Amino acid sequence: MNGGGAPCGACKFLRRKCVKGCVFAPFFSSEEGPAHFAAVHKIFGASNVSKLLLHIPMQERCEAIVTISYEAEARLRDPVYGCVAHIYALQQQVSLDSRYVS
Repeated sequence: MNGGGAPCGACKFLRRKCVKGCVFAPFFSSEEGPAHFAAVHKIFGASNVSKLLLHIPMQERCEAIVTISYEAEARLRDPVYGCVAHIYALQQQVSLDSRYVS
């Protein structure tokens, strides 16, 4: 919950009251959070992500949320390969570019 009393983006999306110790509040703002959280919730589920975050040290949670959000967005675009499809495309691009440089 932010200082203004508005619910975080996750709680806003889930239509629930945002409590003081909400695990999602630091990562999903009230303005942009619902859109970002929608993908995370659809792919992984709010409960699963909440449990996962509670097992991760506080200083590493931001990086975990960025990674989870990226994978969720990638899974929505490509349900089979997720972010692996993007990694593969980048590897192909590097391979082609290295041929031109050589």
